[in-house]
Amino acid sequence: MPARWLYALVMAVTMGVMSLTAQAQSQTPEALVRENVSSFMAQLKGREDYYAQNLDELKVLVNENLEEVADFRYIGASVMGSYFRNATPEQRSRFANVFRQTLIDTYTRGLVTFDYDELRVLDNQRGQRHEDQASVDMEVVANNGQVYPVSYSLRLSDGEWRVVNVIVNGINLGLTFRNQFDQAMRENNRDYDAVIRGWSPEIGVEELEQGGDA
Repeated sequence: MPARWLYALVMAVTMGVMSLTAQAQSQTPEALVRENVSSFMAQLKGREDYYAQNLDELKVLVNENLEEVADFRYIGASVMGSYFRNATPEQRSRFANVFRQTLIDTYTRGLVTFDYDELRVLDNQRGQRHEDQASVDMEVVANNGQVYPVSYSLRLSDGEWRVVNVIVNGINLGLTFRNQFDQAMRENNRDYDAVIRGWSPEIGVEELEQGGDA
């Protein structure tokens, strides 16, 4: 099996979780994840070949699922880290938009190639430490039986739960993106405009498969 399967599958699962529709606050984050992963994956089942030949249509589907459900300003600020404070309002907004578009493009490419045996939300979830923050744990089971843990961090915003970070096999994606932004700022002499123009986040397949200790 090509090594890229894990990367592609992570993108698919992430999109499924990020497609959380507006629902009552009383519904638990775990229930939202269970329902929406199944719903989004059902839209893709059996149409992989079609979408592989019609990526623009898949991008529209991905964008619609992200519309008004992912707080990209919050995520963008987190990725910018300490640099956010000195960025202008226009630069902050522009980076959030660029970050969103690069993720849409990345997920779209991954969604047409994923392969897996099972996706499962764990029955025993960790308790919430704060009323407005939660984590939901899942597992991705490869065809060879290898199990990869996936953990989602969610934030309650305006009565809706939204994903703000993902940890895949011990790799903290939010922290990885933040480190990449920091490196880009150092390499470009803290030129915000240059970093935003050239932003292209990368998560290596081998890195995900080897895992980390987040």
